[in-house]
Amino acid sequence: MASQIIGKFKQLDAYAKTLEDFRVKTATGAIITVTGAFVMILLILSELHTYMSPNISEELFVDTSRGHKLRINFDIVVPRISCDYLVLDAMDSSGEQHLQMDHNVHKRRLDLDGVPIQEPVKEDISLSSTVKQNNSEIAVVTCGSCYGAAFNDSQCCNTCEDVKEAYRLRRWALPDLATVEQCKDDDSLERTNLALKEGCQIYGYMEVNRVGGSFHIAPGKSFTINHVHVHDVQPFSSSVFNTTHIIRHLSFGSDIESGNTAPLDGITGLAKEDHNF
Repeated sequence: MASQIIGKFKQLDAYAKTLEDFRVKTATGAIITVTGAFVMILLILSELHTYMSPNISEELFVDTSRGHKLRINFDIVVPRISCDYLVLDAMDSSGEQHLQMDHNVHKRRLDLDGVPIQEPVKEDISLSSTVKQNNSEIAVVTCGSCYGAAFNDSQCCNTCEDVKEAYRLRRWALPDLATVEQCKDDDSLERTNLALKEGCQIYGYMEVNRVGGSFHIAPGKSFTINHVHVHDVQPFSSSVFNTTHIIRHLSFGSDIESGNTAPLDGITGLAKEDHNF
């Protein structure tokens, strides 16, 4: 029985001699034939699989050459921080900083369920130091109190922002804004009360230098002290802000045909502790 199996196995030898008289089929030849056929079939199937499913390799690199501006497109939703407390900052390796950017950037107020409260608003930075009285704007001529934060007797705090700035320079915690006379008729008190009761969608685009850099969206007014970038979130502490966010869209430059230029679209960042993003 064993000799018959071996005899049939020898018939698989593909390297027999040409003449029948000199044709010798061996088990070694059969092993080589079967092994070679198996390897060839495996290689054919492997090449066919590679051909039918091409592999796309994505690479991300930083272009550090100076030149034209780079456009950054974004659409980000922060469900638990109001628009009035969110600022967008950008900075690059050349030393240029853009604090509290609002150029080509829009904010839409959302409730805690993500439903829009009002239409998108493009905010303008007001540099006016006037107040409204009797439906007309008149310059402030009185010297308001800084509530102990003034550096000298001649320093005046005529607006709610002046009081906040004085306390920020002193690095003191803000008092209850309801007790500050300048803040009673200011809408900053209402904005503070809504800071954690609303969400915000911030979207648009910005153009930055084509060098290494970064940008971030964070709560609180941003400023620089001794070359250190900080955010003032008073009267809150940084730990009360939930910076969970949803990246609806984020791309750099123009779209590339047949390429994925927005790999982070649809990603949700879950904040487990207080931080920026």
